[in-house]
Amino acid sequence: MPTAQSAPHDPGPRPGSARAGGPFAGLSKLSRHAFAGASSKFKEDDSVSEDSEPNNAGRIKTVFVIAMENHNWTQPANQFTGGIQQIYQNINAPFINCLVNGNASVVLDGSEVNISNQVAYATAYHSVLATPNGNNLHVHPSEPNYIWAEGGDNFGVFNDNDPYRATGGTNQNTTDHLSSYLTRAGKTWRSYQEDTDLTRDGAGQLTNVPLPQELWTVPLTSFSGVFSIGSFNAYNFSNQFNYAAKHNPMVFFTDTNGGNDATPSNPLSTQYAPLQQLAIDLANDSVANYNWITPNQYNDMHTALSGGYKGLTGDPAKIRQGDDFLSQIIPLIMESKAYKNHGVIIIWWDESEQDGVAGDNPDDFNHTIGEIIISKHAHKNVGGLPYASPVEFTHSSDLRTMQEIFHVGPFLRDAANANDLSDLFERGAIPHIHDSSDQ
Repeated sequence: MPTAQSAPHDPGPRPGSARAGGPFAGLSKLSRHAFAGASSKFKEDDSVSEDSEPNNAGRIKTVFVIAMENHNWTQPANQFTGGIQQIYQNINAPFINCLVNGNASVVLDGSEVNISNQVAYATAYHSVLATPNGNNLHVHPSEPNYIWAEGGDNFGVFNDNDPYRATGGTNQNTTDHLSSYLTRAGKTWRSYQEDTDLTRDGAGQLTNVPLPQELWTVPLTSFSGVFSIGSFNAYNFSNQFNYAAKHNPMVFFTDTNGGNDATPSNPLSTQYAPLQQLAIDLANDSVANYNWITPNQYNDMHTALSGGYKGLTGDPAKIRQGDDFLSQIIPLIMESKAYKNHGVIIIWWDESEQDGVAGDNPDDFNHTIGEIIISKHAHKNVGGLPYASPVEFTHSSDLRTMQEIFHVGPFLRDAANANDLSDLFERGAIPHIHDSSDQ
C-alpha cells in the first residue's frame, strides 16, 4: 500500500529546459491557435535515433492514460479550503503527493517498491488556449477538453451533451483524430470505462459484474444510479454507479463509435471495455498500444458520493475518492508486462477550475492542471526528487506526443503548435517529429 509522509518539496522552476521555447514561443496561445489547421509531414529528427537505444528499444511502446476531473494542480486562493481545492500538497491526496515528493511506495510483485524514481510531473500545464491574463477563449466544460485530447480542437463544442442526443448532440464526422490515425497505421486502441456493460439481477437491477464480451456495446449514453443490494464498487465500496459519455473521447467520432448504434451488433463494441476487463487484458498481455482509462464520476474526483467518503464530504471527499482509485489502479498497471516493456502511465486532468474568489479566472497562468507521468523512461529524479518540468504544456502537448510515439500524422490541429512532453522523459524516449513539408 502507498505511504503518505511529508508534503512534497516545491523545487521551483528549472532553468535550461530543452523545449521551453519552440517556433511559436513568441506568440500568445490564442495567436498560435490560428496556425492549428496547418498540415505537417512527419520526419523524424535524426539526432533522436543516434541518442536512443539500438533498434528504438528505449522508446515508449504502450500508453495508459488515466483521466481525472475538475481540479487545479495549483491555484492562487482557497488552496485547501472551499468548493474546489488544489491537488498539490493537499492532505486528501496522499498517494498523488507521495508520487511527486519522492515517497510513493507500493507493493509490486510481492515486494514494496518506491516508484517515485519513475515519476516526473508538470508545473506549467494550462488549459488549452490559456494566456497569462486569461483573456482568451475558454474551453469548458469537461467534454470539449476530452474531444480536444483526441482531435486537437473542440470543434465548436462547449457543452457536455452525449454524442447522439436528440437535441444538441455533439458527434463529429471527421476522421482526422488520434484513434482513427492509430487504426489506419495498424496500431491498436481501447477505451476502458467504469460502470459500463453491467449485468442485471433477476429484478432487473444493475450489478457490478460485467457482461460477456459478445454483449458489450459502445457506451453512447450517460447513466447513473444505485446497484442492486449486495453489489458494490470495487474501488470505493459504495453502491453507486455513474458513467459519463462526456469523459470518453473516442465515443464522439463516427468512425470510432460505429454510428448511433448502442447494441452489441455495433462493430466498434469491443473497442470499449468495462473497466474490469483491464485487469484481464493486463494479465494476458493483450492491452492495446493506446489505452484510455476513465473511472466513474466518483472515482475521477468529479462528484462526491452521497454518503460521504471516509468521514469526508464535499471537495475533500471527491479528491480522496480519486486518490484512492489511483493508488489501486496504478500498481496493477505497473505489474504488467506491457508497462515493464517500455510503457508509460499518464495521470491527466481535464480542465482548470475557479477557486471561489470573485473575478477568479481559471484560464490564466495562475491556475495549473495536473499532469504526472510514470515510466522507467521518465526524466531522472533531480536531487532525489521527481523532476518538475517548467515547460508550458496543454492537452495539445499530450496529443502531439501520442502522434510522435506512434508515428501517426500529420499533426492534428493545435498539436502542430504545442510543446511535446519530451521534457518529462529521458532523452530518446519520445521521438522528435518535425514538419518537413519544405524539404
